[in-house]
Amino acid sequence: MTDAGFLAPFMFLSLFLLLLTGYPVAFVLGAVGLIFGCIGIWMDVIPFTLVHAVPERLFGIMRNDTLLAIPFFTLMGLILERSGMAEELLESIGRLFARVRGGLAFAVIIVGALLAATTGVVAASVMAMGLISLPVMLRQGYSPAISSGVIMASGTLAQIIPPSLVLIVLADTLSVPVGDMYIGAMLPSAILVGLFATFIAVYALLKPQALPRMDNPPPIVWRTLLLGLLPPLVLIFLVLGTIFIGLATPTEAGAMGAAGALVIALIRRALSLNLLNQALTQTARLTCFVMFILLGSSLFGLVFRALGGDLWVEHLFGNLPGGTVGFLIAVNTLLFILGCFLDFFEIVFIVVPLLAPLLHQFGLSHVWFGVMVAMNLQTSFLTPPFGFSLFYLKSVAPPSLPIQKLYQGAVPFIVIQLVMVAMLMVFPDMVLKAGADQAPDDMNNAQVIAQLDGTSQSEAIKLMMQIADEFSGVRP
Repeated sequence: MTDAGFLAPFMFLSLFLLLLTGYPVAFVLGAVGLIFGCIGIWMDVIPFTLVHAVPERLFGIMRNDTLLAIPFFTLMGLILERSGMAEELLESIGRLFARVRGGLAFAVIIVGALLAATTGVVAASVMAMGLISLPVMLRQGYSPAISSGVIMASGTLAQIIPPSLVLIVLADTLSVPVGDMYIGAMLPSAILVGLFATFIAVYALLKPQALPRMDNPPPIVWRTLLLGLLPPLVLIFLVLGTIFIGLATPTEAGAMGAAGALVIALIRRALSLNLLNQALTQTARLTCFVMFILLGSSLFGLVFRALGGDLWVEHLFGNLPGGTVGFLIAVNTLLFILGCFLDFFEIVFIVVPLLAPLLHQFGLSHVWFGVMVAMNLQTSFLTPPFGFSLFYLKSVAPPSLPIQKLYQGAVPFIVIQLVMVAMLMVFPDMVLKAGADQAPDDMNNAQVIAQLDGTSQSEAIKLMMQIADEFSGVRP
């Protein structure tokens, strides 16, 4: 076979140049994979037999039961978001903390965490809290920057608090059980919520005029508070509780969560054909978006590995100064920078599969690495120029609130999230263990097998040919 080691880095560079054009990511991934696959076959770098592995790989994605949890959790979140649960939670918990300096900010953090554990939809959380809490906070004399920052940051908790869609995708990409990823993320996400609340408390002490107490706070209605907390707590048990006690798989828990959301909306008399139609339409759109990106990235990854891309990435990151620490700093820096420009789904499907084989080389836990990546990618919703939470809040904020205040308010919470990433690096035991990590079980990933067996790249390609022959029913 022809030596064409330049193709893998050129393929990766071509991908990011084409992404800058704004063309849909799924089609860019698939097109780059097809084009460079044809080039590789033409240059006799990739065996033509490998083509037989493509259909099996794509149909394997469609047969993946774990990914069924995505539409279930999305549907659950959209129904709850439109049922008015967020408004009731904010009003009830806002009254509970009304007498505390910065109480509205504390209420937003708690409600953001509860919504993250039930709805899991960043846009819905940010916009709902922005519509309800932001005007009240501004009228009470709260700092516009801190008010907007705490709303945006609390809304992004849906990316790290289970049942996060990011954790589902990362678990599938890293070939670890979703339940293990959920258990591993519980303590870090709780600590992050605590860091947000600690920042508000310290800021209220240092600058009391920026977070004043509410004038004439309304009385606490305990019955309303308990009735407001009951639905999300029941759903949290249906989803997370059944997973943690081993009663249901994540997919089954997602189905129960979606059914529970329908029942709650029905009890609240908020369920209608129009609401159901909107929720199902948005669920279908998001699911198709994820699946098309996954199909495109799978084709891209197959060709990239066949061109020796894994070896190139291993050489690029494996020889960094500082060993494991240098690798982790480089990876987190790369993810943070990419988060300023790309959606988290795109980053997970493009970058993480290329980094996963290196986890064996450095002896790193897949679950721990996945939680750290999710924590890092959470900052992508707050970092300009494409921080989605910035746009979500700006769309519902008063016209008098400039975008500069939103950027200013996001900065301290970005710093807190990066501090949390550093804490995960220093204290990996913070990620709770639920079971032994599993190595990636990808039959098409011949380069990973080559790393483990110490074989050469030509032998890895030969193995890929054998796998392709097996899939196609051809015997060598």
